[in-house]
Amino acid sequence: MEQQNKNFKLVSNKKTRVILPNMFTLIGVCIGLSSIKFALDEKFTLSIIAIIVAAIIDGLDGRIARLIQGTSKVGKELDSLTDVISFGVAPAFIMYFWKLNELGRIGWLICLIYVVCVALRLARFNVNTGKEPSWRDNFFEGVPSPAGGVIVLMPLIYSLSDIQILNINQSFFVPILFVVVSILLISKVPTYALKKISVPRNMTIFLLLAVVLYFGLLLIYTFNAIVISGLIYFIMIPVSFIHFNRLNKNLKEQNVANEEHEDIL
Repeated sequence: MEQQNKNFKLVSNKKTRVILPNMFTLIGVCIGLSSIKFALDEKFTLSIIAIIVAAIIDGLDGRIARLIQGTSKVGKELDSLTDVISFGVAPAFIMYFWKLNELGRIGWLICLIYVVCVALRLARFNVNTGKEPSWRDNFFEGVPSPAGGVIVLMPLIYSLSDIQILNINQSFFVPILFVVVSILLISKVPTYALKKISVPRNMTIFLLLAVVLYFGLLLIYTFNAIVISGLIYFIMIPVSFIHFNRLNKNLKEQNVANEEHEDIL
């Protein structure tokens, strides 16, 4: 009897590993939904902060799952559903309450198109995952939904920041940005995934310092830091496109050279 009590566990180690990342994901859902409530109350500053926190959690839950070997099919589907809410539905509602409602039915249609594109992008991502690892894993196909969700919020974030360089007509700019981001979400434009960054051991301390510095700036100059980060990300899209095509071209040339070498032999 004593031996049986020793072996008895309320939750197995394997189940615990699966539950932990899923808890992070569900917290992200709650924060994403809360951002809509803040927008309803016209507390747009809190809405933006909630979306940013949801994006940080989204970046951590998958990495935590892989680190503790707690990945699961349920977690994968749950993560996608969370992304639709936090980076599809929530940003659309926030921007509708802030500016797109001025366009009436057209504004609501733009929101619907954006949310549908987020859902399609995530569905394609789920279908494409699980393939054999390759250098292509360093690139996303299209803009990822968390990045898209933050980008469409950029006009609102810009208005809350201290960076007031340009006088932007938000009523004109916001719907155009929504359409552009919607197209980028479902496009096949390669963007950096930053999943498999290999950092030399002697550079780890500098990477940690850079991360701490960035989060420090994010805490002190929240909206300024987000605006600058968004601009850098936009600039990186054509850079990643050129880099991908160059790698793809080099690989094709290498394959052709190998085939010619085999023919000679």
